Amino acid sequence: MQQKSKKNYNKIGILGGTFDPPHIGHLHISKLALKKLKLNKIFWIVTKQNPLKKKPHFNKTIRINLSKKITNKEKKIFVKYIDNNIKTYSTFGLLKFLKKKNKNTELYFLMGADNLVNFHKWEKWKKIPSLAKLIVFARSKYKNLSLTSIAAKKLKKTDWLYISGKKVDISSSLIRKFC
Repeated sequence: MQQKSKKNYNKIGILGGTFDPPHIGHLHISKLALKKLKLNKIFWIVTKQNPLKKKPHFNKTIRINLSKKITNKEKKIFVKYIDNNIKTYSTFGLLKFLKKKNKNTELYFLMGADNLVNFHKWEKWKKIPSLAKLIVFARSKYKNLSLTSIAAKKLKKTDWLYISGKKVDISSSLIRKFC
């Protein structure tokens, strides 16, 4: 087996979602992931549609522009839209595409604890950890639900990591109530 040289080996975080709209909570977990996991960079992958949610409130262009605006001072956070390249809205399809393009890269898929609660409903959810380590960030009111979820019980302990820390109590759905 060939050893990976540190020179060409990257650690990249992936924060995927509709970002409808993006907010300080997304930025907070991104910065926390960069620091705690020593990631080289993070890609915010804006998707056209979450298959488990209603149609986004804001159109794709607005969400991409807002994401770029909130991350414009961050040197290690990059906003991407690649739905047209991968032809799928699934996280598995996204990670498979990214892994193929970045062979010498260790991927980390970032999510809030609320997403772990329904993770077992995601397409090919049991195969996702073969492409990226799951990094689950604590969210108020979701700790017990996430840690006792179907996914938490069925996935191997080495497939995911739960990160506690200062929580930012904000969500896209809360912001949309004021729009």
